[in-house]
Amino acid sequence: MADDLLRLRDDEAHDEPAVTLDSFLGQSNATAVRLEAGEDARALLPHLERLALVEVSFPSFRDGRGYSAARILREAGYTGELRAEGDVLVDQIAHMRRCGFDSFAPAAPIDEAAMARMLAIQPHVYQCAADDRAPIWKLRHG
Repeated sequence: MADDLLRLRDDEAHDEPAVTLDSFLGQSNATAVRLEAGEDARALLPHLERLALVEVSFPSFRDGRGYSAARILREAGYTGELRAEGDVLVDQIAHMRRCGFDSFAPAAPIDEAAMARMLAIQPHVYQCAADDRAPIWKLRHG
């Protein structure tokens, strides 16, 4: 795998099934929730400490709302697993990681060699994001 923080979900995973946002908000014992496109991640902010998994749906690779959901959750202090699920393409993974995703459940298989090539294309970043990578201007100017 490209690095230890990048996980592709195994179909045999033993994760607790993620419940819908409505079910989660009405149920006190769930630790995994699924956000559909268009649902407001801010509804989860009072519950971050009990969440082990937030799965964010990408119904189409063109739908970027999940990137915002990830950034909102990470900037609010969510430290659990944040999974992008659905129409996730190999060329999106580097950007998804910058927003805070650390696991992926693509609808179609992703070739690990292609993913490694994509992640190596830009070794430096140009702006701050939800990840902890230092922008290149900080590296140049200490």
